[in-house]
Amino acid sequence: MSGTETGAAAAQDTADTARSSGGERLRRWRMVLGGGDADGTGHALTGRDAAMDAALGALYGGGGEAGARRATGTARSAGLGGSAPNVARWLGDIRTYFPSPVVQVMQRDAIERLGLSALLLEPEMLEAVEPDVHLVGTLLSLNKAMPETTKETARAVVRKVVEQLEKRLATRTRATLTGALDRSARISRPRHHDIDWDRTIRANLKNYLPEYGTVVPERLIGYGRAAQSVKKEVILCIDQSGSMAASVVYASVFGAVLASMRSIATRLVVFDTAVVDLTDQLDDPVDVLFGTQLGGGTDINRALAYCQSKITRPADTVVVLISDLYEGGIRNEMLGRVAAMKGAGVEFVTLLALSDEGAPAYDHEHAAALAALGAPAFACTPDLFPEVMAAALEKRPLPAP
Repeated sequence: MSGTETGAAAAQDTADTARSSGGERLRRWRMVLGGGDADGTGHALTGRDAAMDAALGALYGGGGEAGARRATGTARSAGLGGSAPNVARWLGDIRTYFPSPVVQVMQRDAIERLGLSALLLEPEMLEAVEPDVHLVGTLLSLNKAMPETTKETARAVVRKVVEQLEKRLATRTRATLTGALDRSARISRPRHHDIDWDRTIRANLKNYLPEYGTVVPERLIGYGRAAQSVKKEVILCIDQSGSMAASVVYASVFGAVLASMRSIATRLVVFDTAVVDLTDQLDDPVDVLFGTQLGGGTDINRALAYCQSKITRPADTVVVLISDLYEGGIRNEMLGRVAAMKGAGVEFVTLLALSDEGAPAYDHEHAAALAALGAPAFACTPDLFPEVMAAALEKRPLPAP
């Protein structure tokens, strides 16, 4: 092939690539803009792309009249609410076309935008959805309205999510907190395998013998055996107002993990305007979750009064308040109780949220007041929670983001 022919072939390949790239860009813009005369792409979708567009259009209104009807079997104004079979088909479609994280976002949007909560009371619908933390929160909010025929299916959905969270979080939590408990229980006459060699060597540097190149360890420093008895007491005090749904789910899982550790005595308290102690159900976080009642008012002061009454060893107790701090009770008493607990030696932790989403709307004035008492309020991801608890158990500064 001559140089001229080679150059022509290369130019043709470049042109084909440009057309292909341009077509892909048009396809993507068409999927984003949703079609119709105003999108300006002039690109027609076929096959799988058309089906994906119809599923998106049914929820977000971008797929045009035909797409919405194809996805739901209803007119445009009906959205996904035409009938349960249409919604079940749509749920199946989005699981086919999109990855699990995207499916979970779309389900959440469908529940919020189109009012599909009532349909989740049907077992057939629950079997079609992709379980996640937010779906669990929705189911818990519907718990009291849930018919008996749906409750077993709902429990199965909740249990699947709980087991996934435990698998993700339990091992690291136990390892992190066991280390913290051991470090907080150092002893001066440890067994050989309990010796903290780093601290022992530093404590005996004055006994260095240069002729032998060694340190004589006159004083041994080691870790106590935290598992032999209860070393710390942890009280999880959880706001169960509607905005805290994800936090309730994660806190229940962590409560079960902490309760499984013999060296930590764990109490779990949930509250709105009433206070409920769910400690006796901590062996099964699913029972804990179905013992909550999302929604309603908030009385943090009453909840803290109950927690305060259960403290027997202040210096060995960590209280974790998980709340957006919108107080419906007596504000000054609430702050007074926190100050009293701190003064008695209690480690007090305030989490505005225990979730992956970050801090929700919260009462900034109350957060500032708690920070002034030495209990800074911050949002915490589930992956950071073990480190926060370890710091609290060791009475060192919290790793607040």
